[in-house]
Amino acid sequence: MPFYHKLGEIPRKRHTQYRKPDGSLYREQLMGTKGFSGISSLLYHTNPPTQVLRAEKVRDIVLEAAEQGPLVHRHFFTAKLEKGGDPIDGRVPLLFNDDVTLSLCQPTEAMDYFYRNAEQDEVLYVHYGTGHLETVFGTLEYRAGDYLVIPMGTTYRVVVDQPSKFFVIESNSAVETPNRYRNNNGQLLEHSPFCERDIRPPSQLVTHTEQGEFEVRVKARNMLTAYFFDFHPLDVIGWDGYLFPYAFNIEDFEPITGRLHQPPPVHQTFQAHNFVICSFVPRLYDYHPESIPAPYFHSNIESDEVLYYVDGNFMSRKGIEEGSITLHPMGIPHGPHPGTIEASIGKKDTMELAVMVDTFRPLHVAKVAESVEDPGYMSSWLPKE
Repeated sequence: MPFYHKLGEIPRKRHTQYRKPDGSLYREQLMGTKGFSGISSLLYHTNPPTQVLRAEKVRDIVLEAAEQGPLVHRHFFTAKLEKGGDPIDGRVPLLFNDDVTLSLCQPTEAMDYFYRNAEQDEVLYVHYGTGHLETVFGTLEYRAGDYLVIPMGTTYRVVVDQPSKFFVIESNSAVETPNRYRNNNGQLLEHSPFCERDIRPPSQLVTHTEQGEFEVRVKARNMLTAYFFDFHPLDVIGWDGYLFPYAFNIEDFEPITGRLHQPPPVHQTFQAHNFVICSFVPRLYDYHPESIPAPYFHSNIESDEVLYYVDGNFMSRKGIEEGSITLHPMGIPHGPHPGTIEASIGKKDTMELAVMVDTFRPLHVAKVAESVEDPGYMSSWLPKE
């Protein structure tokens, strides 16, 4: 998120001597994107972050795609997926391509290690539950409705306080606010549906000085590698800059409405290379006297549309459950189910809540997704006899 923030204690000037009470130096680390030309932060460690006891391969990361059948609309019931694992190993990839991986996670175990995704930005949408992220930048509390945006390279651990469910978006490029809502300096403009005031950066920096053996698992090169340190990895005394994890709650997204039906881009919340993330939130319907609140039929000629249904009654769909995921692939039209267009006329508002991911390259369906698929979804647009 491109605004300046700092936590803890830092020296007055960067790249200068900054000493501990015993006279030894704190270790300055630049964490940045796009080499030295992107946004970055400077972190001051108690120990050298390169001081590794040993490294061990944990496992390969293999995404298995289901066999490609006919091109059809698809519907998956994520509530039928088994719960289990921790907030990292418990992730179940359902849809993926070379730009993004979409997973569900319903952890039942605690993390006894720290994690760093060295190749992807991550967005964890919290469907339900509470807890916090322990990160090298400080503590970030979470609750239902939060988007937790974690820059690649961030060392963190998810601590679950109340049972949680996450819709996980792993991006091979930076996750940013939409260009059209920012000025040339990166500030969110007045017509943006949210602003910097809605962003929650880490709230408290806890500097750990414990000694012992600590594990950090790093995702890179299609595998997990475990690095072991003889000091706690969250040993930062202070940091400042423009790169850090943050939370944004979907309740703070202010919907854009109009006299006539507004197209999906008005719901856009984040952008990345070759995909966008959108928020469908409770809102007033169109107010033209002859408006049709239900969306018109449209063809996704250049994008796959994924909707993760969180809560409420999604007025253009039937047979959808809380936690459903629908995939409407590029190349074939989709739109409201039979009867929903007429039923929407005269309605004043909607209480639906959903997260949408539109990708601009085709998505693969993972094998495991087939086990929770609705086989009759494609035929759900046929008129009922």
